[in-house]
Amino acid sequence: MPAGAPISEKALTPWAVLRDGSLLVWRFVKRRPWAFAIGAVGGAMFAAAVIAASQAVGWVTAEVIIPVLDEGLQPDLLAAGAVLLVGVSVFKAVGVVVRRTAAGWFHYAATRDVRNELLAHQLTLKMSWFNKQSIGDLLAVADSDVQQGAAVLSPMPYFTGISFLLVGAVVMIFAIDPWLGLGAVIGLIVVIAVDLHGSWVTYGMWERVQAARGKVSSVAHESFDGALTVKALGRERLVSEGFGEESDTLRDRNIAVNSTWTKYQVIIRAMPQALIVVLMVVGAARINAAAIDAGDMVTAAYLLSLLSFPVQVVGYVLWDLAASLAGWRRVQAVLDADQHMEHGERRASRKRRAASVVGSTLDFGYDDEPVLRGLDLDIRAGATIAIVGPTGSGKSTLCLLLARLWDPASGAVHLEGRDLRSFAASELPKEVSYVPQGAFLFDASVRENITLGESFTDAEVEAAVALAGAESVVAELADGLDAELGERGTTLSGGQRQRLALARALIRKPRLMILDDATSAVDPSVEAKILRTLRSAALPSTIVVVAYRPASIRLADEVVYIDAKTILGHGTHSELLESEPGYARLVQAYEEEAQRLRREAP
Repeated sequence: MPAGAPISEKALTPWAVLRDGSLLVWRFVKRRPWAFAIGAVGGAMFAAAVIAASQAVGWVTAEVIIPVLDEGLQPDLLAAGAVLLVGVSVFKAVGVVVRRTAAGWFHYAATRDVRNELLAHQLTLKMSWFNKQSIGDLLAVADSDVQQGAAVLSPMPYFTGISFLLVGAVVMIFAIDPWLGLGAVIGLIVVIAVDLHGSWVTYGMWERVQAARGKVSSVAHESFDGALTVKALGRERLVSEGFGEESDTLRDRNIAVNSTWTKYQVIIRAMPQALIVVLMVVGAARINAAAIDAGDMVTAAYLLSLLSFPVQVVGYVLWDLAASLAGWRRVQAVLDADQHMEHGERRASRKRRAASVVGSTLDFGYDDEPVLRGLDLDIRAGATIAIVGPTGSGKSTLCLLLARLWDPASGAVHLEGRDLRSFAASELPKEVSYVPQGAFLFDASVRENITLGESFTDAEVEAAVALAGAESVVAELADGLDAELGERGTTLSGGQRQRLALARALIRKPRLMILDDATSAVDPSVEAKILRTLRSAALPSTIVVVAYRPASIRLADEVVYIDAKTILGHGTHSELLESEPGYARLVQAYEEEAQRLRREAP
């Protein structure tokens, strides 16, 4: 399944939006119950203060203000009224501070939890899953979709308090007069029903907005990643126009959903005011009927005026629920991905010596297109093996199988008699290091890129740098091992990045080291020097290297020749020259290319 949920072909019912949205909120609440509870307590304090304020206003009106007209000013009652109103205000302020602080913490903690969960989950998935994803879309899921999915959490504690306020206010109005209470209940039901219908209408629109955001992120990421190609071919205008089209789509969808929201808000904002007018008329009639007095009407009017904003908050939450659910569906699609790399329970060996490698009847393909078929491989411990073959013959695929970054469709790879699939998670890399052609460096220092958070001494780091032929690279940097390399090591050349990536593998002293054309960007003489150093360094490693240059091939103890989806020859360089015509022609082509490059060199 690609990153992000597809747009729903069948619209959810209003109740389904409410149900699924409520389940989404509960998912977050049960993970951080105390944060939510504290926020809800703050909301309840606020609601209680508002209700208490209505009572205080009613009491002050009846016992302090109205008697002044008949009996004159009474200082004791005035002081009591002032203390009552100030006390209620302070209590309300405390409730607001508690609610907002807890709600903010709850919201940001929830987004952090989901992002951590997303990353942890994705790192358990097979490489085949990543190959089908848009990196830009995955970034959008981790950023905007998570943010959107958790957006409803921020007002939830307030909504909880407002719920108490709504219930408390309606109960108080019922206590004042049943007819006023009944009218308030009917009005609230109508307003909330309109809100619920609006959130249902916009749910599908929010799905399209989130999908457009993912597309914008994908196009932007692709444009940045391919900036060199775009500029080299002068296609800036084409790329800018393509990005502009996606941005326009996102703009139009945002405008559409917000226009719909605004239309509903015009109705929803007017309805509570209309309800207040109707209930005031009813209240006046009840006063004429001597069912209630002026103080009761003031209290009821105050409660009715207070209901206007809470009703709007309920509406905001329902609309946020639809928007959050649309964002969360895309997050959930990633979390539901189940193409996990299965692991056993075997721990890595403590032995520091080279390991043998055996591959038995290995079959592998990409999207049902076979790449390797019935491949058998036997590498003795401590050997340096060159894998040679024409382009597309499966050399890199074999390396990925040996490092267990992919699993064969059938057959098995054994490291010193142990099936690679039997190792526990993160244990196999303690014995096997894989260095790809495209060396990836993190936005960190040279030392941090080599150690990757593990505890290595400076002496070990320096020794690995020396073995990788990267001493001159580090020496040229102003801060040496502490020099910051920038994202992907863009301050370095391709060959420099490859040598640091090689040092990262060497420092771990792997029992099997796989170099998948990992020195292709360095000069041939430098590559040969590095390989000679590795052979003479008495490393506790079996070395497998994808090789193209004749000098590198000749340095290997044995050569594995791959073509026609299998191994056609395995032996020394001299043996394969005699026994495999295809290998001889390929090496001859490499020789001619090397001679041409030497002639053209300045």
